[in-house]
Amino acid sequence: MSDLHAGGCHCGRVRYQFSGPLVDIAHCHCSICRRASGGLVTTWITLPRSAFAWVTGLPAQYDSSESCMRYFCSHCGAQLALVTRLSPESIDVTIATLDHPEDAPADRHIWVTSRLPWVHLDEQLPQEDEEQL
Repeated sequence: MSDLHAGGCHCGRVRYQFSGPLVDIAHCHCSICRRASGGLVTTWITLPRSAFAWVTGLPAQYDSSESCMRYFCSHCGAQLALVTRLSPESIDVTIATLDHPEDAPADRHIWVTSRLPWVHLDEQLPQEDEEQL
């Protein structure tokens, strides 16, 4: 498997790539991710910002909380990435927008205190009440 990975939004106007192994992948259960994505969980890979680049188009962005900036396609609305001011040297990228998300299984759950009680997904993985930076 290559250490170069690519992905993008639904309409194809915004594309990205990053280098490195597919590790540090978490299912996030926070209410902000649910509302931003419209999904039950958002699965993220965390990687160094220096390994990431926008290669086609540029995403729109907004502050979804005091500490978090989210990036999305302004045309199709796909949520692509986020940067938290608590860890500005890294970027989180949505696994679902990878060209090959099947290559990137999650290794843990985060923000499980916000988990919807009827969601049962990869229950054998470690679980963190919040995210441990």
